[in-house]
Amino acid sequence: MSYTLIVRGARVLDPLAPEPRPAVRDIAIAGDRIAAVEPPGEIDPPPAARVVDARNMLAIPGLVSAHYHSHDTLLKGCFAPMPLEAWLLHAVPPNYPQRSREEIRARVLIGALEALKSGITTLQDMASVHPFDPGEVDAILQAYDDVGIRCVFALQVGDVPGSRLLPFLEGLLPPAPRSSARELIARIDGERRRHAGRHPRISWGLGPPTPEACSEEYLGRLADLSQREKLPVFCHVYESKGNAAIARRHYGADGGSLVRHLARVGLLNERFTLAHGVWLQRAEMEQVAAAGAHVALNPLSNLKTRSGVAPVRAYLEAGVKVALGTDNSSCSDAQNMFQAMKLFALLSGDGGEKAFAAATLGSAQAIGLGAELGRIAAGRKADIALLSLRDPAFAPLNDAVRQLVYTEPGRSVRHVIVDGRLLVDNGRVTMLDEDALYADVERLMPALMRDLEAIRKRNAPLMHYVEEANRRTRALDVGIDRYKIMEC
Repeated sequence: MSYTLIVRGARVLDPLAPEPRPAVRDIAIAGDRIAAVEPPGEIDPPPAARVVDARNMLAIPGLVSAHYHSHDTLLKGCFAPMPLEAWLLHAVPPNYPQRSREEIRARVLIGALEALKSGITTLQDMASVHPFDPGEVDAILQAYDDVGIRCVFALQVGDVPGSRLLPFLEGLLPPAPRSSARELIARIDGERRRHAGRHPRISWGLGPPTPEACSEEYLGRLADLSQREKLPVFCHVYESKGNAAIARRHYGADGGSLVRHLARVGLLNERFTLAHGVWLQRAEMEQVAAAGAHVALNPLSNLKTRSGVAPVRAYLEAGVKVALGTDNSSCSDAQNMFQAMKLFALLSGDGGEKAFAAATLGSAQAIGLGAELGRIAAGRKADIALLSLRDPAFAPLNDAVRQLVYTEPGRSVRHVIVDGRLLVDNGRVTMLDEDALYADVERLMPALMRDLEAIRKRNAPLMHYVEEANRRTRALDVGIDRYKIMEC
């Protein structure tokens, strides 16, 4: 076999069997796949192969963010903690004038750059394109192609007005027009087909925003499309108490349960991922587990948006397949899986093993790539992050996975390989000019900040209604309390 890249002398950490001091191995890559993982000296590199000296490094599977949005990466740091529903009125694309292609490209690249530099090799991007524009989809996917990161892309589209995001709010705000479910499905599938085969590291999924933002007809059509084309489906489910309150008030036919509703329309199966899942009841967790569906937890953004704390330990006990996400840059505010892993571990009482597994193999399974990603093993895609062990986080090396989760902030990432290509080489990206990108971002920001200021002023009269709806929602009894920080 003709090897194209050799990683020599790394300690290889396996999420299925993490060792305190992982064995040293050489990794041979042929094209886009791992060809062999062998003890040192057993792989003879051909003259044309690039050799990466990974002695004193830890090799981990490329981290996978199972829930992310690229559309607000330029708004990181703009918002203090606030309720989810208030944040939505300030941060998401429908609130803004249509953005330039240049800004769209810059925001995709800056998010991908941040992800790569912290060892994330795959993003599941639920992207809002508003107003819908095929040219914007082209710009997003071309940016991903150019930077080289892997992406499972889903257009985030619903057919019910956003005023249903909080109980009581729908009656306080004027109604908005509805779109045709049939037309939306045709549009989404048309974009998927138009891009088929054009981007080797990009695959497609479906992205209904929330069950409440979608009609039953639309969800049913999505279920049919998912079944027919074997597409993964990603959906925000029970992110805040408001979602639970809406379920109790408006989904009586399904026993007040969004999970039962999703099952009835045909979506709850092994291709479905619930993003967030903060306010599920125990019976709903068991139903998710029985269906083989996944939950992508986002503990950082849930705290910043005051949405509550997902019952991580209860999910694990129920046998739910758990993944991890990094969510929006304006409410997490970092594309850093090390932060997410540490909080996951702290909330669940995990030593680090389950957090690492969720951020690698668990997330890969949730996005439909469980057979390709998530482990460093022959036959899998060559997506690998190499971390320096010559760093205070790993000195001394007592327990690799525990130190990876609890002490490593992302500072030690030296090299990142995606699809067999070295995208981060000794801390610098190889597929784009970082300095030029930073200059582009600085040049684009004044216009974005002017629009944000206009949105703040426009939203000011609405905040009274949002606060009142939140006050009423917090007072409701929905049968569970997810505002508690720890599960004892």
